Amino acid sequence: MLYGRRLTTFLFLAVMALPFAGLDLLGQGKEDKKDAKQADTKSDAKSKLEWKFEKGKAFYQTMTTTTDQTMKVMNNDVTQKQSQTFYFSWTPQEQLADGKWKLEQKILGVKMDIDIGGSPIKYDSTAPAAAGNASNPLGEFFKALVGSSFTVTVDPKTYKITEIKGRDEFVNKLSNANKQMKPLLEKILSDDALREMAEPTFTVVPNEAVEKGKKWNKETTLDMGPIGKYKNEYTYTYEGQDKNLDKIDVSTKLSYMPPEKTEGIGGLPFRIKSAKLESKDSKGVVLFNREKGRVEKSDMSVKLDGTLDIEIGGQQTKVDLKQEQKTEISTSDTNPVETKTSK
Repeated sequence: MLYGRRLTTFLFLAVMALPFAGLDLLGQGKEDKKDAKQADTKSDAKSKLEWKFEKGKAFYQTMTTTTDQTMKVMNNDVTQKQSQTFYFSWTPQEQLADGKWKLEQKILGVKMDIDIGGSPIKYDSTAPAAAGNASNPLGEFFKALVGSSFTVTVDPKTYKITEIKGRDEFVNKLSNANKQMKPLLEKILSDDALREMAEPTFTVVPNEAVEKGKKWNKETTLDMGPIGKYKNEYTYTYEGQDKNLDKIDVSTKLSYMPPEKTEGIGGLPFRIKSAKLESKDSKGVVLFNREKGRVEKSDMSVKLDGTLDIEIGGQQTKVDLKQEQKTEISTSDTNPVETKTSK
């Protein structure tokens, strides 16, 4: 029983990493050079999708990720269901001499509804008196997320994030809520990982004009340290305007790579010996508001299927995993947490 519980805890951590990477489901990375060159030869490429920033004018995002997961461990089926909502604000602070923008990203609120093998965990920072907040064993950890902020520097020519600040404060804040997790958090939440998580908010649009039917490709690798790497390969198709919003269809291939190092990583009591996880039927839609210069809405669904070989306490076992994850992001001019708490 203890072995199974520890294994379930590991898989919980692995999936918990994805909400932060949930932004990454929109895709980012190096644009396909060959495809970009083809676009330059098009005389009818008229649609230019560009982010617009105004100093001091914040915009807000609500990101909801739902996950249904089934694992077969030692001939036992373990189900896990999660619904996680993050509320973010983005505030442009200043434009630098080289044209880059500094923005503050802040976590305004967190809502969790998790069921692991029939054991529910609930937390809602927007309703502090909600049932489950006080008795939640991870309540202090979730609470520590709220109010955390980062300063990111965005290059409007490429929409790459060239610098991110606030990482040490973030790790220390979470570690104070659960000191045993600090070695793991230090490994997972590196500067590079935080940049990878934040960049897709901006790089989902191409930095060139496109016409209807135009395709472009991007890829990214998110390194989560001892949990492994998630590689995403995206194909985007510009579908023109839909109700005054520019529509981009997305298809993606996600694959998982276990960590190369298996000794002493993040203080974890397990080793991932090998894994083969790949996505199936993964697709989504991004709606870009050209007038306001931002992503207005997006949705993405990813099905993950495969096996992991894990060792805990010298015992090795095979885990069959099936997972379906859906992420929805909406953007607004008003603070969704203030709106929610005022009702």
